[in-house]
Amino acid sequence: MTPRRQQATPSISALPAQPTLAQLRALLLVSEAGGFGEAAAEAGVSQSSLSEAVGKLETAVGRPLLRRTPGGTVPTAAGLRVLVHARAAVQAAADVLLAAQDEGALSGRLRLSSFRSTATHLLPPALASFRAQYPGVTVMLLDSEAHGGSESAVRAGRVDLSVVVGRQVPGLLLTPLAEDEYLYVAPESRGPHPVSWADLAAAPMILPPHRDPCFERVRGYLEAHAIPLTDLMEVEQDSVTLSMVRYGLGITVMPRLALSPLPPGLIALPLPEPLARPLSLAVLPQRAGLPLVRAFTRVLLDSVQAQAALTPSVSEVVVLEGKGGERVRH
Repeated sequence: MTPRRQQATPSISALPAQPTLAQLRALLLVSEAGGFGEAAAEAGVSQSSLSEAVGKLETAVGRPLLRRTPGGTVPTAAGLRVLVHARAAVQAAADVLLAAQDEGALSGRLRLSSFRSTATHLLPPALASFRAQYPGVTVMLLDSEAHGGSESAVRAGRVDLSVVVGRQVPGLLLTPLAEDEYLYVAPESRGPHPVSWADLAAAPMILPPHRDPCFERVRGYLEAHAIPLTDLMEVEQDSVTLSMVRYGLGITVMPRLALSPLPPGLIALPLPEPLARPLSLAVLPQRAGLPLVRAFTRVLLDSVQAQAALTPSVSEVVVLEGKGGERVRH
């Protein structure tokens, strides 16, 4: 009987070279900065060390991952595919340390993005409460518009959490926060009588630019009720829109959070049929169980619920600017 030959186990030196976290970080730094020099300056390292790390990574994968163009250094087609996994690997390595923490003694950094109205009115009480409970954690609040959009920033690992509009976003886990009601805004002289469909069609409408999600939501609402947008003005800044409305140049429909506090000379009233934007907290599903993420989500939910209990609905209370500047409720 011929003895069976045992298959030789390959030595470690014979295994394919594996990318290191340092190499993956170097690739991420250069691709995001748009050049080796820019990345070296931002990270506080030498340009040669970044070049060496990216070069070894390209040798391991057997093809270029970056290319120089007149506009800067950009990923190749292969580089774009690699970047997805590089971000996930670097993030997972950092999450190893976060996962081991005990929720009673958290430390580290949390990157949170939000659009302006929620950052102004919804988040500050939660941030204050979170700091009091977890002084060892630094929370960075970032403008979602400046970081490539709420959802994409979370997917790419540029932020840990983000306030988004929606109930479902592919690839992300959403925790519902609040329903932000849209209101009809007109000059105070209009009076507090209920808003009709004719009111929405009678005056020029002032809305954010068409690329803005609020524009799309309001346009869909109006089109569903056969309200034409024939006399439309698009304005970038909410403050400019409200000033134009105050001086009788038109009306607008705006989320309640964007209106708080309501400037003098204006009135905000419920629409003929309710319209709201659902606000949620988004995170990558595999990161939702991290103690740091769980703790912030809990504190934010508690804060939002406490704010809701103290804030009367506009459907029940109309706030007008009274004589002498005091607030009068009807």
